[in-house]
Amino acid sequence: MSRKKQYICDMTKGNETRLLMRFAVPMLIGNLFQQLYNLVDSIIVGRYVDSPGALGAVGAVGNINFIFFSLCMGLGAGVGIMVSQYFGAGKESELKQTITHSIYIIVSVGIIMSVSSLIFARPILHLMNTPEVNFDAALIYMRIVCGATVVVAVYNGISSILRALGDTKTPLIFLIVACMVNVVLDLLFVIVWKMGVAGAAWATIISQFIAAVGSVLFAIRKNPYFRIERKYFKWDSYIVKKCFRIGLPVAGQNVLIALSCTILQSVVNGYGDTIMDAYTVTSRVEQLVQQPFNSLGMAVSTFAGQNAGAGEYERVKHGCKKATGMVVLFSLLMIAVMGIFGSSIAGIFVKSEKIIEIASKGLRITSMMYVALGIIYITRGALNGLGDASYAMINGMCEVLGRVVFAYVLMLIPGMGYWGIWYTNGFTWILAGTAGVIRFLQGKWKTKLI
Repeated sequence: MSRKKQYICDMTKGNETRLLMRFAVPMLIGNLFQQLYNLVDSIIVGRYVDSPGALGAVGAVGNINFIFFSLCMGLGAGVGIMVSQYFGAGKESELKQTITHSIYIIVSVGIIMSVSSLIFARPILHLMNTPEVNFDAALIYMRIVCGATVVVAVYNGISSILRALGDTKTPLIFLIVACMVNVVLDLLFVIVWKMGVAGAAWATIISQFIAAVGSVLFAIRKNPYFRIERKYFKWDSYIVKKCFRIGLPVAGQNVLIALSCTILQSVVNGYGDTIMDAYTVTSRVEQLVQQPFNSLGMAVSTFAGQNAGAGEYERVKHGCKKATGMVVLFSLLMIAVMGIFGSSIAGIFVKSEKIIEIASKGLRITSMMYVALGIIYITRGALNGLGDASYAMINGMCEVLGRVVFAYVLMLIPGMGYWGIWYTNGFTWILAGTAGVIRFLQGKWKTKLI
């Protein structure tokens, strides 16, 4: 029993704020290290790769990567939701069946996405209006990173299950190790061996492979729920259907969000490589800023899933209120940080004064709407954890609608120009955040529990 408690966390009892922080802080550390993959790639590529358009190429591929990762990540999230609810309800047999069947699903889908990305990389980049100066580098980076989607699928799948059981430490340990490996390999491949963007891509993939393999082996050895008897490996179509029923809408949500970002990226590409570089800088910084929101959202998801499984609905509401308060405080802090240090932060990535000037103003614009961004993560985390699959698609459609409509409408306003890119993101956050709050307050999630 003591071993079991060491690698799980029961969130149905105890102080809500303390439990959320206990879960979110290791998650935050892990997410920050995970973001270092992208940050290190961008900094080293931006400063040490002589090829013109290299940094913009890495940025242009980011949203496409997410599209290919989305199905795998969504199915992994769906498995995590089922695990958290089964755990809260004390259904150990169903929990173990879910873990075993997640192996079949995630690995199969990961392989399909890997092969598809290799086949369709070139036409996708053409559809995005990727400039010629960025095209070759973007194609190389995309084929390497997206071609290894199965590695990302395995890591995210095992992490979702461990987090659903309340274990955020195991994924964190291997992320830290992988990040250190990534930094070393980036320096070796890009600066020493002059491999360009291909070196940055290979450094990232090798590091993620280490994190995936390490997490799987450690979970099997240490977590009692991964000590699974042979009977649980027998194919059960009911469990598989549940995984897809919950996971596909979450995957669809991720795909729609990634698609909306890709559409906006195509608008960015139309302004040329200077704006592409500036937007890449702000995107990388905002990915870092979003990690506290992301970590808290994942904490809320597990908290909501476990408590809903135990029938503690009022406790779910109290936890969401406290998480929202944390979001507001952090958002206010970030407004001050971007206002004072925006130029210095942008200067970490690039040397060009013009790019730094544009990127720092972009950061000041979007920071004013970080509260809405944080609320998206809280409501999305809660509703996903509660199994409200319908909302997942609503959220995704709000993001597509916002980025498509705002992107093209704002560009028509005299004097707005490329600044509309950053206002588009902010206004989209407000739209999606409002939809999430309305959906949660309606209480329809009480009918969505498994």
